[in-house]
Formats: sequence, structure tokens, C-alpha cells
Amino acid sequence: MSEGELLDGHSQAVYNLALRLVGNPSDAEDLAQDALLRALKALPRFRGECALSTWIYRITVNTWKNRVRSEKRRGFWKLVPLDVFAKDTGDEAERPLSSDDPPLDAALESGERGTAVQEALKRLDEDSRAVIVLRELRGQSYEQIAAVLGVPEGTVKSRLWRAREALKRSLKDEVAP
Repeated sequence: MSEGELLDGHSQAVYNLALRLVGNPSDAEDLAQDALLRALKALPRFRGECALSTWIYRITVNTWKNRVRSEKRRGFWKLVPLDVFAKDTGDEAERPLSSDDPPLDAALESGERGTAVQEALKRLDEDSRAVIVLRELRGQSYEQIAAVLGVPEGTVKSRLWRAREALKRSLKDEVAP
């Protein structure tokens, strides 16, 4: 695959993922550009052991995690305004949530409840937040998430379960008198 094909075929998907991770278009553009540059530099080392999109998503998530850690060390980690999560700016179709998935995207769209969900998501650690974004908002399978995060599928399932439980507890606390 050439560099042009990489950019043409994946730049919008990388931007969409970045937007869902950081929450605003300006930061998403910076993150997407950084991730794509890293992918271009690493392209000769791509071994084809997974789908190219999975490999690029992994680079994007890792780039985001590195930024989060760096900003935390400097003491000014921004909590992301997650209202943009309810909308997708690209042409990628979202997968419908299965019946066992909580309606997170619908909750984000609904006024006061959406604000509570946004606040609860802000409080998640980066691993939990990444797995929620990839599963619930990007529609990735457990296998794809495992490849993106570089962890076993069982770890993805347990992180997702813990993240959902943390969201439930947080939302319960938000609504409690």
C-alpha cells in the first residue's frame, strides 16, 4: 500500500476516532494528523497480521493515550466535552448496538441525561474510556478492540464490563438525591 492510499482510505476514519476520543474538532485534527504521520513512518514495518484499519486505530489510540499521560504529568488534563460523541462527521456507518449493549449513544443525545452520561464518561480512566468509545461509539468487535489495544479479548470484555458498571454507578450517583 502506498502512502497516498493510506491517507485517502483512512484519514476520515482516523479523524472520526480522534474526535470521539478528544471531543473537539481542533484537537481531533491535531491528534489525527499526528497519528497518520506516525502510521506513515511505521508503514514499512506493517506486517499485515491484522487489518490495516485496526493497525491505524491502534496507533491513534496509543497516540491519544500518550497525550493524555503527558498532559496529566503537566497538570492540565482537559476533560472532554462529549456532546460531539452523539454525532459522526464522517461517512462511516455506525453499527447498530446489540440488544445487550446499553443505549449509550441515545443517552448522549438526550438533554439532561446526556449531560450526566458525559460527566460519567469524563471520570473513566483512559483504558475504560477507550474501550467504551471503540465498542459503543465506533462499533468495533471485541476482536478488533483487542487488536487495537493490544490486549486479549477477555481483557476487552472485562474492561468493557467494568467501564459499564462504573458508568452505571456514576449515573446512579448523579440522579440520586
